[in-house]
Amino acid sequence: MAQLRDVVVDSVHPASLARFWAAALDDHRVAPYDEAELARLRSLGIGSPEGDPTVLVERTDGGGPRLWFQAVPEPRRGKNRLHLDLVAADPVAELDRLTALGAGVLAELPEWTVLADPEGNEFCLMR
Repeated sequence: MAQLRDVVVDSVHPASLARFWAAALDDHRVAPYDEAELARLRSLGIGSPEGDPTVLVERTDGGGPRLWFQAVPEPRRGKNRLHLDLVAADPVAELDRLTALGAGVLAELPEWTVLADPEGNEFCLMR
C-alpha cells in the first residue's frame, strides 16, 4: 500500500510561502540548509536559499507528511483542487494569528473559515 509522503504546492516564490506555512503549522519548520545543499544551489547559479526553486517544510519530529513548495512559471488559475483543513484549540485566536502571518479571510461559514495563504491558495480553519 502507498503512504502519503509529501504534499507539493506550486508557487511563485517558494521560500516565502514555505516560511508562511512553517509559521502557520505547529511543530513545522523550513528544512535547514546544510553546506552540501548550499553548494548544490550555488552550482545552479542560485546565490541563497531565498531563490531556491524547491523548499521543504518538515515536521520538527521528522514525521510526515511534508510540504514541498516548488516554483512554477504560470500563475494560479481558479479554485484549488486540493486544500488543507486546519484545527486549533482556540479557533478565534488562531484566525487572528493566521491573518497576522499574512492569510486572508475569504468566507466565514458556520463550521469553518475559508482563508487564503499569501499566494491565494485556499485552506480552511475548522471550528
